[in-house]
Amino acid sequence: MTIDTSSRPAPRPRAGTQSVDRAIAILRCFERAVTLTPTQVAHQLDLTVSTAHRLMRALHETGLLGRDPVTESYHLGVTSAVLGRLALERLGTTVMQPTLERLRDATGESVTLGVRSGDEVAVLVQLPSAHPLRYDQQPGARNPIHVCSMGKTLLAFGDPAVALPEPFPRYTDATITDRASLDTELARVRERGYAVSDGERVIGVRAIAAPVRDHAGRVFAAVALQVPSVRFGDDRLAELAAAVTAAAAELSAQAPGRG
Repeated sequence: MTIDTSSRPAPRPRAGTQSVDRAIAILRCFERAVTLTPTQVAHQLDLTVSTAHRLMRALHETGLLGRDPVTESYHLGVTSAVLGRLALERLGTTVMQPTLERLRDATGESVTLGVRSGDEVAVLVQLPSAHPLRYDQQPGARNPIHVCSMGKTLLAFGDPAVALPEPFPRYTDATITDRASLDTELARVRERGYAVSDGERVIGVRAIAAPVRDHAGRVFAAVALQVPSVRFGDDRLAELAAAVTAAAAELSAQAPGRG
């Protein structure tokens, strides 16, 4: 989230929420950086250094941020770690871990569990392949929802609304960039029961994903196999589709509220 204080017109912030919005934006800066100084955060968010320093000091006092007294840089704090761990447990990822590991071991490929976050997919769990040639995404990584197999799955079986203006951002020649083409692809996903991404974000990487449902049958996550194209030809599609959909069904049975 970017706080715009430039000369361009910007929406008026909701009364009483500006500090909250800015604090959240500061925390989200740490999704892509281990440590940051107030000056670096101020630059990223178009804040004054004094404002960034004041808000980061307040977050430090709550434990959401930690601080190195020597370098005066900040990092995610103990409170953030505890809340993150609790959130993962309540989403059922601890219980789901053995199923994800079996999927990785059975296919030999990297396994990812992700959820929707606006027009992105946030990676919750990633189990890397044992192959030296693999595609890894660390927990916390985010992918544009229109280019990845997990995103297509979450759109096809959940809320298909996308706020991205057309044309959608293009990453490779295979990227879907318009709503009509995306809708056609989502219909295909619903028909097959799984989604495939073929070099749409990263050339040379194919992925296949299936939906994970909660106790009410709502899709809340997607599980995917991410494979270098050299190991994922069309001859392997049926095998990987069967594996990922079976794992998704097992994960759905383990979802919070089941039983």
